[in-house]
Amino acid sequence: MSKTMKFDHKTILLMCIFSAFVGASLAIWINWPKTQQTAQAKRSEHLPPANQENKQTQTSTENQLTKTGKAAPRSFTAEEKTNIAVYENGSKSVANIRTISASSGFLAFEESEGGGSGWIFDRQGHVVTNHHVVHDAQYIEVTLASGITKEAKVVGADPANDIALLKIKIDPEQLTPVRFSDSSTLKVGQKIYAIGNPFGLEHTMTVGIISSLNRTLRSKAGRQMKSIIQIDAALNQGNSGGPLLDSHGELVGMNTAIASRVGENSGVGFAIPANTIARVVPQLKQHGRVIRSSLGVAKVFRRRNGLAIYSFSKNSPAKKAGLRSARVMVRRQYGSREVLWPVEDPDRADIIVGINGKAIDSVDQLLNEVEKNKPGTRISVNVIRGGKRVDIPVTLEEDR
Repeated sequence: MSKTMKFDHKTILLMCIFSAFVGASLAIWINWPKTQQTAQAKRSEHLPPANQENKQTQTSTENQLTKTGKAAPRSFTAEEKTNIAVYENGSKSVANIRTISASSGFLAFEESEGGGSGWIFDRQGHVVTNHHVVHDAQYIEVTLASGITKEAKVVGADPANDIALLKIKIDPEQLTPVRFSDSSTLKVGQKIYAIGNPFGLEHTMTVGIISSLNRTLRSKAGRQMKSIIQIDAALNQGNSGGPLLDSHGELVGMNTAIASRVGENSGVGFAIPANTIARVVPQLKQHGRVIRSSLGVAKVFRRRNGLAIYSFSKNSPAKKAGLRSARVMVRRQYGSREVLWPVEDPDRADIIVGINGKAIDSVDQLLNEVEKNKPGTRISVNVIRGGKRVDIPVTLEEDR
């Protein structure tokens, strides 16, 4: 006799719910891939054109990566290609300059580090930098773009133009000298590139334009440097002595200073023109200094109509020629001794108003006109003496 199972209403309801859940789950599982494809297709229909394009580009790149195993080559604008070429070629000639100086401290001598940038002048191992970078340094170290570090010696310096020439001993094949350009052909608005190696870090490059030409800038030696290039490319202290290049990668100047109260770039930088460097460096190589002519006037004071001579230097050519100064040495008796005593007589002083007929109204003009001539040259110094103009011939001598 078989037994018949009996279920109450609650049990039957629970079994129906369970059967419905299992059935729905099976249906979703079976149709899941088709549902995803349909949803993806609907989303693609509503994508913006740009996104679709990016997706196609990404797919194309992925396909290319799959086929070649390499990333697609990056494209650059013509301007970017020029920037890259100037940096890659120019940085080979740029060096880092590190200096160690000794100064007297409270208890003993103290060492201090400094430095800047420089660049290769020739394959003989000559390196050019600013004079103020290596001034008073007891030890100088040059690190090339290749990472080679060598001790350097100062061959010569021209403080008046803030130029110093160093030399290192190295295989010439390790050196890449810069190529010079004619800085007299520069134009305001022309693009320039300042490369430096500050603090021994990786080379840096900043890009700008020439903001002004023929500016004047006072050097650390107190002389006014002429024909200075003003640029708007960012320069910082570690860039001093680095090259300023044109779009052909040729040297148009050497970065020397920034106009800033805090020592950081403010968009106004200055560079010594390449033509000045080309004129000075050969003399530094040969003589260790720049040979300049001297008039032998040590000090002047400004008058309304010119420069009155206050005093002469030792063995002055001007004094030998008969020019008069305001400072006169007179003999005075002190007890049993007779001594020379300086006396000032401003009315006696000759007032320089010109050189070879060219008007002079500043110390820099006087020095520039004199230094245009070689030692041994006979010039005419135009002066006012006793209210009358007098031309006095003076034979220039070498400034020592």
